[in-house]
Amino acid sequence: MMLKLGYIGLTIAVCVLLIHFGFTAIDKTFNEESRKRKKTILISGLVLWQVYIFFVAASGFIQTFSFPPRFALSMIIPSFIFIGMFVYQNRDKSWIMNISPNWLFFFQSFRILVELLFVGSVAAGFLHKEASIEGYNFDMVYAFTILIVGYFVFVKQAAGLRLIRAWNYLGLLVLASIIFVFMSTIYKPELYGATEPMLPIDGLTYPYVLVAGFLMPVAVFIHVLSITQLNRLIKK
Repeated sequence: MMLKLGYIGLTIAVCVLLIHFGFTAIDKTFNEESRKRKKTILISGLVLWQVYIFFVAASGFIQTFSFPPRFALSMIIPSFIFIGMFVYQNRDKSWIMNISPNWLFFFQSFRILVELLFVGSVAAGFLHKEASIEGYNFDMVYAFTILIVGYFVFVKQAAGLRLIRAWNYLGLLVLASIIFVFMSTIYKPELYGATEPMLPIDGLTYPYVLVAGFLMPVAVFIHVLSITQLNRLIKK
């Protein structure tokens, strides 16, 4: 139960941070008449996506390893499409510049908590060790470097924003490697000396799917948003 509460609690915390970022940008960018509507859209969107994830998982639709992967088709791919379209359409909007660059960068440190939950999930039998820090998932290491690099750039001012941009690209590569590990342990388990999918089927139940359905896409979204913002800042 504590493990499940950990996933749900972290999801709620991430939603609160996203709302904070969003409200700050909205308040600095739009007039009073527009603010309420945009804030309502932001909160409604987050709530509806959480409801969607819950009911898709509860329906049992994604609890299968048949190909193509249903959890990817119903959660990951739609979220990636949204991220691409949303950031592209808003790439030149002023609200992006009204979010503090260090907020967007340090935000990625929440992945330390995700990886700690993964360790607990391995111990509880809901995840295989290859997808955690015990195997081929190095996201915890990357998340700790966020704190170090962010300190040198934003606090000590010992490096410039180009390093932050490069670290965002590195973060996307790390996330891509994790997706590869998850998918290959399901559909190419022989790469790891196994003959059957290594992910326990219970790992595709709620709230464990919050990582693939929400927390990982959020990390991708913040990376892409930060890169878009930094590209404009560096050009100045």
